[in-house]
Amino acid sequence: MSIILKPEEIERKYGKLFCRGIYTMVDEQAGIAQIVEECSAKGPVEWDAVNRRRAGGVLTDIKVDGTTLIMDAIIGEREIHFGPASKDLGGQGLKSIRVEGDVVKSTWVGLAGASVGVGACMPQGPGTIEAEYPEDAKVGGAHRIEVTVSTPKLTRVVFGLDDTDTKEKGASWVLMLKCARSAPVGHFLQHKIVQLNPNVKDKTTQCTAVSVSFAVPASEYEVLKNHVIKFVRENTVSNNTSLVILKGLRIPQVLVDYGLRAKAEVLTIQEAEKAAEAGGAEIIEITGRRGLIGALAGLGCHDLGIKAAGLPDDW
Repeated sequence: MSIILKPEEIERKYGKLFCRGIYTMVDEQAGIAQIVEECSAKGPVEWDAVNRRRAGGVLTDIKVDGTTLIMDAIIGEREIHFGPASKDLGGQGLKSIRVEGDVVKSTWVGLAGASVGVGACMPQGPGTIEAEYPEDAKVGGAHRIEVTVSTPKLTRVVFGLDDTDTKEKGASWVLMLKCARSAPVGHFLQHKIVQLNPNVKDKTTQCTAVSVSFAVPASEYEVLKNHVIKFVRENTVSNNTSLVILKGLRIPQVLVDYGLRAKAEVLTIQEAEKAAEAGGAEIIEITGRRGLIGALAGLGCHDLGIKAAGLPDDW
């Protein structure tokens, strides 16, 4: 027997805790998922990252970004291995991820104090639809819990943008950050300023592109896309603005390679068009085609961390 609780019921049962949101993106074609869990403090995030990595399960990588956990996983099921330290240290891990229609169900296991995190804290956070518990579930102390958390199935969408300003006014990174923060749908994930080759002749001053990413339900994708296009079109001050769009959790290597080349080489519109086609990126010409060169480079570098902001000599 099991019981199903809504987030507000979990909060009433265990008291208000610390999760600020949980968002699950899936790429079913690639068989992978990414879970973003936002917390109110860094300590629990770091502890969870170490313990979830130790436990294995379906997690393949974990990153800590401030008070946010970014967890890469496969879609499927694998055994949790807490190891000999579990009796004394507790433990926490992700056992499985399965997709059922528009819902993703992730099954978590927690021991001792770690059981509070997956059994009481995460399931009451924004983004949770409901959580399924054993009928006799208890958290904390020396207890073990297995809980299945249901969240909406989301898709990651990355937008790359360049050439929205002139030497007199404007800044692409400002425009795109305002655009992302004003989006009426989706969950805004990341904003990246991408440094490109400063020796490019046709530039304003710093030669940077920008990219932003969202987690969005498939049913709301067109609303998000139309918002971004409309916002950029209404706020650009350049005649050469271009936008590129890619859906999925992995940026194809051909686009990453293109983005890295743009940090050291002077590329052409034709090279950008060829790379976009090979990598499956959609091109949206806002006011002109020249911005495509930087827009695609911004998209290609989106997942490179701090490398996106630098040049090869900075690494």
